[in-house]
Amino acid sequence: MKKLTISPIAFNQMGIVDYFKLSTLLENAEWHSLEFNNWPESYPYEPNARFKIGYTNDALIVQFDVDEEQLRGQYSEPNQNVWEDSCVEFFVSFDGRKNYYNIEFNLIGTGLIGYGSADKTTRNRLEAVEIERVRTFSMIERDGNRKHWSMIEVIPFTVFKFDALTDLKGKQVHGNFYKCGDHLKQPHFMSWNKIENPTPNFHLPQYFGELLFG
Repeated sequence: MKKLTISPIAFNQMGIVDYFKLSTLLENAEWHSLEFNNWPESYPYEPNARFKIGYTNDALIVQFDVDEEQLRGQYSEPNQNVWEDSCVEFFVSFDGRKNYYNIEFNLIGTGLIGYGSADKTTRNRLEAVEIERVRTFSMIERDGNRKHWSMIEVIPFTVFKFDALTDLKGKQVHGNFYKCGDHLKQPHFMSWNKIENPTPNFHLPQYFGELLFG
């Protein structure tokens, strides 16, 4: 099981906030690779994807960075099938993997957020107004055959409405990070922590890694 330490960052959401300001705030955070292609025989394509994460007194800030063959951002409304697009995902559990949030965004910042146990019949999606509390900042580059995109998500603690989050310092939680694109020309299912399952499934909290807030 992988482990990572998440460091605090100073961030004032008042005033002008943009992609480049947030990138600067995260510049000292470590990049982590989404290195595991858990189903290579069925889905051999492996885009290059990585992430950074930090936290403030009221939000998590996650940056994803992706190089991939195809860019797709079809869905524009909350809770649509964003996993079919060029999509990055962050799953996190604050109660020892019993329940978890799945936070999924496509490259144009359209989000889907759900909560519940690994039994999908128990899971419910947040309302659109709650999902749109997550502020997203995207940058897309096309240079010949190279297609690159980066996204920063500012996820306020209020999104985690089933957990009373205040100060995360010193807490240990569990989570995993993913890159997928179910309806791309070359579907893929990459993860930060390894998943041992015969078919693609990110909803397996037993394979979440440990996240320690330093």
